[in-house]
Amino acid sequence: MERLTGGQAIVKTLERYGVDTIFGLPGVQLDNFFDALYEARNRVRVLHARHEQGTAYMALGYAQSSGRVGVCTVVPGPGVLNTTAALATAAASNVPVLCVTGQIPSYQIGLGLGIPHEIRDQQMALRGIVKWVGRADAPSEAPQVLGEAFREMLAGRQQPAVFEMAPDIMGKAEDVELLAPEEDYPEPEVSDDDVSAAVRLLDSAEKPAIFVGSGVFGAEAELQRVAELLEAPVIMSRTGRGALSDRHHLALGMIGGQLVWEEVDAALIVGTRFLAPALAWGREDAVKTVRIDIDAEQMSKPRPADVSLVTSARAGLARLAAALEKSGRGRRSRRSELDAVRSDVAARLQSLEPQHSFGKVIRDAMPEDGIIVTDVTQMATYLQNWMPVYRPRTLLTPGYQGTLGCGFPMGLGAKVANPGRKVLAISGDGGFMFNVQELSTAAAHGIDLVTIVFNDGAFGNVKRIQKDSYGGRNIAVELRNPDFVDLARSFGVLGIRARTPEELGAALREAFDAGGPALIEVPVGELPNIWKLIKRPPSQGVSR
Repeated sequence: MERLTGGQAIVKTLERYGVDTIFGLPGVQLDNFFDALYEARNRVRVLHARHEQGTAYMALGYAQSSGRVGVCTVVPGPGVLNTTAALATAAASNVPVLCVTGQIPSYQIGLGLGIPHEIRDQQMALRGIVKWVGRADAPSEAPQVLGEAFREMLAGRQQPAVFEMAPDIMGKAEDVELLAPEEDYPEPEVSDDDVSAAVRLLDSAEKPAIFVGSGVFGAEAELQRVAELLEAPVIMSRTGRGALSDRHHLALGMIGGQLVWEEVDAALIVGTRFLAPALAWGREDAVKTVRIDIDAEQMSKPRPADVSLVTSARAGLARLAAALEKSGRGRRSRRSELDAVRSDVAARLQSLEPQHSFGKVIRDAMPEDGIIVTDVTQMATYLQNWMPVYRPRTLLTPGYQGTLGCGFPMGLGAKVANPGRKVLAISGDGGFMFNVQELSTAAAHGIDLVTIVFNDGAFGNVKRIQKDSYGGRNIAVELRNPDFVDLARSFGVLGIRARTPEELGAALREAFDAGGPALIEVPVGELPNIWKLIKRPPSQGVSR
């Protein structure tokens, strides 16, 4: 037992779980917590941002790039509500982000008095977004409740969580028993019969394919072994890029997957929602499916698989690899066939200019372990589909949420988590302005992230849709921007303008060589439409 305040109990428990970095914003409901963080300042680094949304996106980038839990802290009410776009993105991307928030005083919760930062039901509001929400109502409860938060984030399908404590409880002192952190979370085991059924289905297929998303990260070796035993192309979603190096002859992106889909007779689906193939590519009844997923509920969506293995990607693929090795079926190489598919995809994407020329410069500037963080912008979409990716967690996306404005602050978090690696954020002018204030954070903390802002003076995706689908009836899409180079320099950030791919290459070399944060503005005009190459369920739905 130690005599601790609630704030101290939170900090010491987080330390026991290996947390050494917190992105946050102080406020009166967190005063006692931040005082405890001051005591731990030599062990826990606190990076304060300029907006609550920024803190949560930074925690997301930290977690998504490293595989470790990202932690942010904000005041209750409007503060925690400002984090919800980022928390929803973490949920969409299966990323463990912990938000530590305050409350109004404990004896006023639920009374509706109009206390500052009071909302009707904070926990209920957040449960519609994250997997788990909990509150410690005494300092002694903090270790147990936080332990539950980590278990909910890390056991099974990884998801974000929110922990709250009232300010008076954060300041109250009592005897607290600090608990040993859980380190191993048991995984569901699959039966020999289910593994045998999966092997029979895959072994009998003439043209099997493997579909993966970010849920396969951590099982790269097992994935490659199964793919080589089946001689099956590995079709990686945008969030799963790098699970198999693009140098491998079996590696394909989603556009390549569309081209081989017509001949696929069995699909092994691992750690992905599988929505585009299941809902937009056709042939739903013609393809037999085996699915590996840690989440039994997700397993049945959008339709049940023929064989389901509810376990982790690593465990499930390891079982399949061992069984396939015993089955002994030899398969001819599909290298020439898949090389032709890759050439076809490359030709289609390389015809899109200037995206291809800019993209090539970006890929050439980054080492294999460099991390590229993409916002919701036309150039980012191009990179997600064209750019070769060689390692997991080196291409970060906002997942299905498509949260505009995420790229820059996520990049800051990714750089904090990976100080020895090059990190590059790709934004458009529209999205960048969502969190432009975090230029201050980059400068204040010396976060040497390089950010490219492709500036077309508009919400370019929406403007193109209005042009193509609504006869050019443009409304609410033209943007008035600052001079981004001057803006960066006003914060003490290196600002460079590059108008051509050659100038961009030179700017990237200058920015990375200089160290410290840097912003490169790239003025562009209207860009060719990449979406015509991509089959996906329509976001607008179907008119009835």
